[in-house]
Amino acid sequence: MRTIEIEDAALPRSAILKFNPNDRRHFIGGSDARTIMGDDQDALIRLWREKRGEIEPEDLSDNLVVQLGTVTEVLNRAWYQRSSGQTIKDIQKRVRHPVHKWMAATLDGMVEQTGAVFEAKFMLPWAFTEEAAADKHMAQLQHNMWVTAARNAVLSIITGGGRWVEIEIHADPLYQHLLLTAEKKFWRCVQSGEPPALFNIETPRPRLEAVKVVDMSASNRWADLAATYLRTRDAHAEHETAKADLKQLMPEDAKEATGHRLKAKRSKSGAISFEVQPVEDSCASVQ
Repeated sequence: MRTIEIEDAALPRSAILKFNPNDRRHFIGGSDARTIMGDDQDALIRLWREKRGEIEPEDLSDNLVVQLGTVTEVLNRAWYQRSSGQTIKDIQKRVRHPVHKWMAATLDGMVEQTGAVFEAKFMLPWAFTEEAAADKHMAQLQHNMWVTAARNAVLSIITGGGRWVEIEIHADPLYQHLLLTAEKKFWRCVQSGEPPALFNIETPRPRLEAVKVVDMSASNRWADLAATYLRTRDAHAEHETAKADLKQLMPEDAKEATGHRLKAKRSKSGAISFEVQPVEDSCASVQ
């Protein structure tokens, strides 16, 4: 993951991207995947009605953030190629899944040298984090990787704060299985006319390349836990050594072993566990 400050550059005056609503009715695309995997029931119903041809797709021509993403796409792609030395091909190419014909992807491009899916995004700078960006676009990226059989995706982000961020995302078989399950259910609803409900699938957290070095000195919680760790480290090591030695001392044919307030029990599988026994009352009355 890399972050580069962008110098002043004139944005291209490219035309607003136009979609053919009749084409998009007949497949689930990457941008649809985010709605299907999301938590907005109203958005899900609207998408369902769009796919059934009951309403027109939402007009996003007055959505400034969407239009900023459209007009900065050319700059985004050029900046990625300049910064990475890679080449983007198959720009705006539509690909259908070879088996599930109702799945398709309209690609921002593919990285020629690696075969990775390329996705260009514009995001607002406040509260921006790489983790949140990856999570927000994960469904779309995993969908597009599934359709194209790609093993990786590159999320190239320009923020309104003048930063360019590159995030590499790996294909996640578990995520893609959950995604395919949800999309199949949604598509059956489109065909049957039954309104879909939120699928409530808890998807895995995005796996990002660990490249940061973070100073936690300002965290009081980190300080408290670090002190506890350091204080108990030697005792924990001594405890684990004693437990291993006690297991070695227990006869192999013994089901239980007791002594000095400690009971060891062997399970049917052979695993040994320990119980601390209460202290006997030395002042118990004698009858």
